[in-house]
Amino acid sequence: MSVGTHEVAVFEAARARLEAIAYRLLGSAGDAEDAVQDTYLRWQSADRELVETPEAWLTKVLTNLCLNRLTSARARRETYVGQWLPEPVLAGDRMLGPSDTVEQRESVSIAMLTLMERLTARERVVYVLREALGYAHGEIAEVLDLTEANCQQIHRRAKQHLAADRRRVEVDAAAARKIVEEFLAAALSGRTDSLVKLLTDDATSIGDGGGVVFSVPRPITGALRVARFLRTLFTPGEAKWEMVGGRPALYAAVANGVPALVMVVGDRVAGVFALDVTADGIAAVHAQANPAKLARATRRWDASEHGEPLAGDW
Repeated sequence: MSVGTHEVAVFEAARARLEAIAYRLLGSAGDAEDAVQDTYLRWQSADRELVETPEAWLTKVLTNLCLNRLTSARARRETYVGQWLPEPVLAGDRMLGPSDTVEQRESVSIAMLTLMERLTARERVVYVLREALGYAHGEIAEVLDLTEANCQQIHRRAKQHLAADRRRVEVDAAAARKIVEEFLAAALSGRTDSLVKLLTDDATSIGDGGGVVFSVPRPITGALRVARFLRTLFTPGEAKWEMVGGRPALYAAVANGVPALVMVVGDRVAGVFALDVTADGIAAVHAQANPAKLARATRRWDASEHGEPLAGDW
């Protein structure tokens, strides 16, 4: 069936919400974009006169597409080279979705998206729709063809799996920039003790190069070990510049709601270091360098104002 102007407008009005759902479910901006496009194709071919509530119909179709993608994604990750991390999304991107509540903001942090990999596909759907988008259990039950009581049980189980001992500290843009400035200054100082002071005792560093860019194959834990690694990582060298395609500029930014150091080569984002900050210091450094996971960040970077770099020619 052809799609008229009104039907296109209905879908476009829902696109941002659909992208926000898909990103939280899949942890990949690229996969989320594909899922939303596939939803549009279903909308295009549907008998829309029979659709009473387009928003609910689109949510259900998208969710089912994401459930299928989650199954295949987990199979792919079993053969993924090195550590897998979610795809970072820079501040201002509509894919981050609503950010009115702590739960909504927390749901797109790299730390939470990584934790959600522990959940079954159905648990993840229930948790995301309930916590991040505010859907009632009855609405979620209709999306998943379950009973409301079953949804409530799945939601409780998901929250138990995601229970954490501490939450990250929420910071505004100015505070985020200061944190990144301090982090970069310590990393470039060549002094391990300067970095240790910024880290929690049990700090973790995880890097995702996707087998394309070098990254340590396992997480590094402990403040001293992480500090030593970061000191080496941020020591300039020809081999590192060649690996990322040139001498990068380093910027302070916000990604997935946390302070982030963005590495830019030319007009391309070559790396995003997301800093998970707690009251005790930086608890985790999530470094994304896989080029396949930086395309949307590059588009967002090109379209936004980002000020002067902290280091213009690292």
